[in-house]
Amino acid sequence: MSAFSKAEYAARLARVKASMGEAGADVLVLADPASLNYLTGYDGWSFYVHQYVVVIGDREQPLWIGRGMDAPGARLTSWLDEDSLVAYPESHVDSETLHPAAFVAGELLRRKLGSARIGVEMDSWYYTAQAHAELVAGLPSARFVNAHRLVGWARIVKSPAEIAMMRGAADIVSEAMKVGIAAVAPGVRECDAVAEIMAAQVHGTAGFWGDYPAALPSVPSGAKSAAPHLTWSGDRYEHDSVAYLELGGCHNRYHAALARTVYLGRPPDHLLTLAAVVEEGLETALEAARAGVTCEEVEAAWRAVITRAGYEKASRIGYSIGLNYPPDWGERTASLREGDRTVLRPDMCFHMILGMWEDDRGFELSETFRVTEDGSPEVMTRFPRDLVVKA
Repeated sequence: MSAFSKAEYAARLARVKASMGEAGADVLVLADPASLNYLTGYDGWSFYVHQYVVVIGDREQPLWIGRGMDAPGARLTSWLDEDSLVAYPESHVDSETLHPAAFVAGELLRRKLGSARIGVEMDSWYYTAQAHAELVAGLPSARFVNAHRLVGWARIVKSPAEIAMMRGAADIVSEAMKVGIAAVAPGVRECDAVAEIMAAQVHGTAGFWGDYPAALPSVPSGAKSAAPHLTWSGDRYEHDSVAYLELGGCHNRYHAALARTVYLGRPPDHLLTLAAVVEEGLETALEAARAGVTCEEVEAAWRAVITRAGYEKASRIGYSIGLNYPPDWGERTASLREGDRTVLRPDMCFHMILGMWEDDRGFELSETFRVTEDGSPEVMTRFPRDLVVKA
């Protein structure tokens, strides 16, 4: 049931092992569910308990180490052989005295890796302070290396099979945006519009089934649109107000994201001007997003447009996107912002999100795109970019 071929996983593992050598790690202990999925194919809503993948430099397959009741899911969804699946007992779940990371330490000791150089994902939401303390205590002779973004950087350039997944996700979010825009109207509760959006996200399209996105729909309206990252409430959309929709589409854990803004009524000139500037800035930044340029050069192209029009934006305008689990569909590696000198390479994928938040309202416009071999990027998401006016 793995989403990709064994050859694809083997190539991923080879890249990660090469990076391990550069980082000075003999062993890699991974806790981020995206890292687990990327290297093994394992996919389950089990990341609320501790689970790990251990990459050992001279071992052909990684080890999946998880809760006993999740081992059948690992058999079904991963490419690993039976001897690569290691289950810890139920006594280690939510225990005050037995921690799964201590079990991992014992497994490494059993495999004579107690003195290894061990890379860990220090800044992963899923690698807790307690987990690290248990590993350190259980492996007193080991040396620990911060390898937080090691797998993330291995993931940043997508294979053709991954690109196909992301195109499917882009189709899904484009359809969900159409449904969402149709649902937003004066008198409609935000939660009811989101119910239709989420149904569209899960229905997917004829060619691509909808997986659950790593982040929930963001649909603030009125004064709440002045703040990013709000989800929804029971408030009703009002006439003469602005609302934006920032949505994700997901297929086999691969994401594309899309944001558009709606005005319910006759939009003020100020908003029309802002919308025109942001759209120009988006087109300019996309044209700059070519293989060989840096992330900060893409952002600079955008900033030149808005500065000329008298606007400012302090936050980044995009980030690498792809395979992920809650709470984020971004890959936490490259960002389209000043100071990021990451060079764009073909088959990197980004969500370019241009959010302009003012004191009393906000405006968002975004696309998900792929860097191409030469020329302009492939914009995967498809929806008209104009401010949507519903009188």
